[in-house]
Amino acid sequence: QVQLLESGGGSVQAGGALRLSCVASGRTFSRYGMGWFRQAPGKEGEFVAAISCSGISTAYADSVKGRFTISRDNAKNTGYLQMNSLKPEDTALYYCAAVVGGSYSLRTNAYDYWGQGTQVTVSS
Repeated sequence: QVQLLESGGGSVQAGGALRLSCVASGRTFSRYGMGWFRQAPGKEGEFVAAISCSGISTAYADSVKGRFTISRDNAKNTGYLQMNSLKPEDTALYYCAAVVGGSYSLRTNAYDYWGQGTQVTVSS
């Protein structure tokens, strides 16, 4: 069992930046691939970024590529999502998720554990 806790959300103006954190407890974090997803009101959840257990491989949604950076510090059992050049359309509830095994997935149903989410609001 893995428990995930996100933090770092908030309200910023367009063009601003935030760094989300996801702290894992329970099992060895380094054995899990990790992903970030988001859901805006009235919309389906969508993939944002993912990273392999080693941190070597990453993937990004086209909408955030070049603006967001996913990373992890396995020694601290923590994953991160650095979000720069934020846009109003980035407004959503952001979730981190963990998947058993070394790789990652872009599919929400592939993930085994989820956090409660942290709200990001970007104003124009």
